[in-house]
Parts: sequence; C-alpha cells; structure tokens
Amino acid sequence: MVDTHDDILELMVEVADRVIRPRFRALSGNDIDEKSPGDYVTVADRESEKLLTAALLARNPGCLVVGEEASYADPSIREGLGVADLAYTVDPVDGTGNFVKGSPDYAVMIAEIRRSEVTRSWIWQPEAGRAYVAERGAGVTCNGEPMTRVEAHRPARAGGASRVWQCFDSADGFAEPVGSNFCAGFDYPQLLRGEADFFVYRRPMPWDHLPGLLMVRELGGATVQVDGRGYGPGSQRVQAICASTDAGLADDVAGRWDPPEAH
Repeated sequence: MVDTHDDILELMVEVADRVIRPRFRALSGNDIDEKSPGDYVTVADRESEKLLTAALLARNPGCLVVGEEASYADPSIREGLGVADLAYTVDPVDGTGNFVKGSPDYAVMIAEIRRSEVTRSWIWQPEAGRAYVAERGAGVTCNGEPMTRVEAHRPARAGGASRVWQCFDSADGFAEPVGSNFCAGFDYPQLLRGEADFFVYRRPMPWDHLPGLLMVRELGGATVQVDGRGYGPGSQRVQAICASTDAGLADDVAGRWDPPEAH
C-alpha cells in the first residue's frame, strides 16, 4: 500500500484528536510518569504511539516502526533505521514537558526512511493547527503552501538550551541566543520560517530530528554532527548536532564546538 502525504497527515490528526487533545490541560497525576527526572511520559504518549504504530504496520506489513516509547523499552530497535528497506520514526507527543505544563507548544512527528534515507516527513502541531510536510526532492509545505528559505540574520539567531552555549566560544558575536521551545516539532518550523537560523542539540534522538532533518534539507540546509560528519538514520552515539536551513552556517557552527569536557 502506498500512503499519500494526506493519508499520513490525516492519521496523525485523527490520533491527536482522539487521544492527545482530550488530555491537553486535563491530565491527572495518574496520567503522568517520569522516565528520568524531568523526562515525562503520559498516557497520551503511550496511547497515541500504539495507534500510530499499529496503523503504519497495517498499511506497510513488514516495515520497521521506531516509536519513542518503544525505543525506551528496547533501545536496540533504533539500529534498524540505517538498514531497513522501509522504516518510520514516531514521536507521538514531542514536547511532552510542555504538554504536561499546559503549553500548546507540542507536536506529533513522523519520518519515513527508505534504505537509510529520509524520504518523507510530517510535523503536526495540534493546538496551532499547522502541518509541515516534506518529500525528498519535492520541497516542504506548511498547510499545503510551499515554503522558501529565508536568509540567515547577521549575527545569526541561535536556538538551543542555555547549557548548550557553554560548549561554544561566542566572544566574536557570531550568534545571539534566542532560546529553545523544548520541542523539536516547534524548533524546526522556527528554522523554516526564518525566526531562528540554527539550533544545536546534544544527544539527539532520531524521532526528534529526522522529520526536521528532511525539511531543512529541502530548503537548502543541513543537519550535521559537531565533529563534521553528516547526521542521518544510521548515525549512532551522536554527541551533538547543528541544524540550519543554511548549510554553510551549520558547518560553521559545528566547527566552533568546544565543550568544557574537552579541556
């Protein structure tokens, strides 16, 4: 079965409306757990991942589905992303911390991977009503409208958690921090719209970054590891990445990486 862009997006919207949005600002204490301090998981995460995974497997028998919560239970399933003929990553509620706090800045994200290449991706922001969709070689859209790259600011507007900036020497003023949304499903669209010029992330997970990776690439950008290597479905034990719709800027930022632990 060949799913169209709309098929996958409709699935994401349906699942969000069914099990995620009814829990927004309505979670009880029993609905929330912590995988580690500050790393939340809710009943909405678990139920939506099960529904999305089951639907993708039913439509594509034999494919690999790597969901965030399934990977937490069995990290080894990530290894198949670099070799599977067809795979999907699923982030059922990206920005769970925001969701738990009642912030609308959360998203549902899916990436399609064929033989280690991200071929299509989707980001659905349920409360904002915005859908970002990308296909390899065909560009990226927001609610069906094609997007074009916005030139980077000078100095660049830099996104990322404040602790990330301890890993750079910014004395020459190459960038001005603009903070983080604590949700890749909002960070990457911020890059696409030109509101930020790059984001840096430590210890990235594929379900967080493969959807946005394709989107920034379709606008002429790149997502690179701070050691200069590319980042993709087969990347393992990644220290940090930089994503930007300006590929040259991504490389420049990666070259400035100088974490305290290196000294």
